[in-house]
Amino acid sequence: MDKGMIIRTIVLILALVNQILVMTGISPLPFTSEEIEYFVTGAFTVVATLWTWYKNNSITKEAKQADTYLKQLKRNRK
Repeated sequence: MDKGMIIRTIVLILALVNQILVMTGISPLPFTSEEIEYFVTGAFTVVATLWTWYKNNSITKEAKQADTYLKQLKRNRK
């Protein structure tokens, strides 16, 4: 069996159990809505920051030309 499939299935089962508990009025997580909102907002900011930092954001005309040249070099190497 694929390890990724097993992990995804376990996460899905946990999400379903959590949803059923919430629908019945039982809060399985000891967090307030405000704490969850802070976490989600913070995680989104961190992910967006890392993604933007990681990607090559060419802004100037010269940088865009250099990106095009690099892509051509990589294509010709194959």
